[in-house]
Amino acid sequence: MAIVNRIALDLAKDFIQVLALDENEQEVFNKKLRSNKVLAKLATLSRTDDCEVAVESCGMSHYWRRECEKLGYQTVALPPRFVKAYLQGEKNDANDARAIAEAASRPNRQTVRLKSIEQQDLALMVNQREGFVQTRTQFSNRLRGQLAEYGIILPRQVSTILQRVPEILEDDSNALTLQSRDLINRLYQVLRAMDEEVKALDRRLAAQAERNEDSQRLMTLPGIGPITATSLLALIGDVSEFKRGRNLSEYLGLVPRQNSSGGKDRLGGITKKGNTKLRTLLVHGARSALRVAQKRHDRLSLWAQDVAKRRGNNVAAVALANKHARIIWAMLKNQEDYRMAAA
Repeated sequence: MAIVNRIALDLAKDFIQVLALDENEQEVFNKKLRSNKVLAKLATLSRTDDCEVAVESCGMSHYWRRECEKLGYQTVALPPRFVKAYLQGEKNDANDARAIAEAASRPNRQTVRLKSIEQQDLALMVNQREGFVQTRTQFSNRLRGQLAEYGIILPRQVSTILQRVPEILEDDSNALTLQSRDLINRLYQVLRAMDEEVKALDRRLAAQAERNEDSQRLMTLPGIGPITATSLLALIGDVSEFKRGRNLSEYLGLVPRQNSSGGKDRLGGITKKGNTKLRTLLVHGARSALRVAQKRHDRLSLWAQDVAKRRGNNVAAVALANKHARIIWAMLKNQEDYRMAAA
């Protein structure tokens, strides 16, 4: 069999398409294997010393990359949007594997960083909290809507809902029947359980931030709390892979969208590429910092106030989040706490 120089894996849960290419980029084989047979197959291949395994970035890509590196392979993960441009013919597993291999051979290829187990654990904690927050919001809205059908209006705050519902259930003067009280109570118990899960994960994230030096460093920046700090470390990883702060801001989708041509620059709203969760946290943190900017007289706060006066608070919050992303890159790159620059 020919010497393999590049391997492309089209990952899936049960079956994985494996494409092997030789040093001349000629196809050695392109076959579908059960996922539990893939590593054994890769271990027996005759390959070059710098043989590379390419995968499309997905939920399982970090695991497979680590397992392939244990076998001595070099690995790379490619964004799906980058791979899609190289798909030829109909979409199927074999053609997807060819597209991954073709994209991996490009000199200007875009890559996704490999997460460590510790980063995945932290990301799992962040994702679970986000899921519980969404579920809590759904149940609180459902509870408010059902009570409104009986003429009982509650505000949106979850803490107020949790405080008021027991009082409503004990009130005999409202329109609730015995059956509706039982159903409302069931919904209330689920909402309270979701709220407890969110609070428990908040405490774990805060404790994680206290133990991590980089998290403590990030929290010196106004608008960055334990949740945002731990989320940044979990989902970004090593900032040294970004050449400069603008690259991190671009990765988070906080730079203007361009439609420039013929030497004429046309800039629009932000691109909104990258991780939506991180971008949302940074923008919310910037809103918080913007609210207290009037009490500060450092250069960044005065700049944010000026943008808010000229363009409004929403534009100013996004612009400040863009600044924060660049500052975060410098803080982590240089291992320094945030220092307010005098006006």
